[in-house]
Amino acid sequence: MRERFTTMMKEAMKAGDRRRLDTVRMIQAALKDKDIEARGAGKTVSDDDILALLQKMVKSRQESADIYAKAGREELAQQEREEIAIINEFLPKQLSEEESKAAVAQAIAETGATSMKDMGKVVAALKAKYTGQMDFARASGLVKAALGG
Repeated sequence: MRERFTTMMKEAMKAGDRRRLDTVRMIQAALKDKDIEARGAGKTVSDDDILALLQKMVKSRQESADIYAKAGREELAQQEREEIAIINEFLPKQLSEEESKAAVAQAIAETGATSMKDMGKVVAALKAKYTGQMDFARASGLVKAALGG
């Protein structure tokens, strides 16, 4: 993944695409912070960690775009949406609502979950299998509904 960031940054420089260049640089800066944090804990940053970081960046930008739109700052909201589109290029295809429900049902069956006490096991199984492909805040709601919470 890191190579993809570098490659896209070079392509953006050659094409003179300022928004793409700035966004990829922002991703790399966040990744560098994550590397420093992991190094302090004696760990390394995996591709799953990078995907989680990208998802967090997308969510943050979605919230900012909503705030800007409500405040009548459409140019800033549009900038956030452009950054979301660029970040999404690095993320795998997101599961649809139906696919998410099927994944939740499968995870519940695999873990043998029967009550809300098992919710953590189910969400952990989903994260292990679908990192970068699923919004886990929404998935938690699906798990809670499926387990009768």
